[in-house]
Amino acid sequence: MNYITKPLSAGLYFVATPIGSARDMTLRGLDILASADLIAAEDTRTARKLMEIHGVPLNGRKVVAFHDHSGDGAVARLVADIKSGVSVAYVSEAGTPLIADPGYELGRAVIAEGLPVTSAPGASAVLAALTVSGLATDRFAFVGFLPASKKQRETEIAGLRDVPFTLVFYESPKRVGEMLGNLRDVLGGQREAVVCRELTKKFEEVTRGTLAELADAFAARSVKGEIVVLVGRAGAVDVANDDITGALREAMKTMRVKDAATVVSGALGLPRRQVYQIALGLGEDD
Repeated sequence: MNYITKPLSAGLYFVATPIGSARDMTLRGLDILASADLIAAEDTRTARKLMEIHGVPLNGRKVVAFHDHSGDGAVARLVADIKSGVSVAYVSEAGTPLIADPGYELGRAVIAEGLPVTSAPGASAVLAALTVSGLATDRFAFVGFLPASKKQRETEIAGLRDVPFTLVFYESPKRVGEMLGNLRDVLGGQREAVVCRELTKKFEEVTRGTLAELADAFAARSVKGEIVVLVGRAGAVDVANDDITGALREAMKTMRVKDAATVVSGALGLPRRQVYQIALGLGEDD
């Protein structure tokens, strides 16, 4: 027995679940699943199976469905349950609720009623992919799924071209080859990128290279499983030193050197270390 049963106060408990290996379930998550009065799940079969694997009995408690197609009535019922003193644990099919998974509307509705919302963090494909990617992780933007339409997809990618963050996408295995081609065409073939497939599962695969190399590698390849695509941040642009020092001097009027370097490097798309060294020099001169 790896869980502790204890009374929970009324409220909504978002519980992260494994994205592959069942052993990635946290002990606190198991405690909540063992103790909550009601379990709400994106997929009730998956939730029941997870609890069975870890030996968490239902003991007559209900497991109700709540997913992207659940209407306002489902939200209202769960909110009413919590208002009446019920503790509700919510789990999506895999990973952390709300992160490209259901739960947002439910969380908003519970908060609007002044009721407590708690998170039991755990597995997340976004963070797992960033960890193994080899790309910069100090600043990243999670984009989620791009539009299915090629034109809309390329338009959205174009809007991300100069974002100085590592970009993280989810993608269907059926579309990943086309999507990589779009990324290459819009962002340029030399941008660093990584394709993560089936993270934490038996056939986990991480493929690294430039967008041009990955687009070629996946163009005619048939793949299965959950896919995360990461793209390195926009490269440094040609910025005059006078522009950098001018921006730093302005920022340093109201910020510490460290914070000013962070803001200016992000705004100009330059490596933070480079800008920080210039900022230190300005501080000494002043």
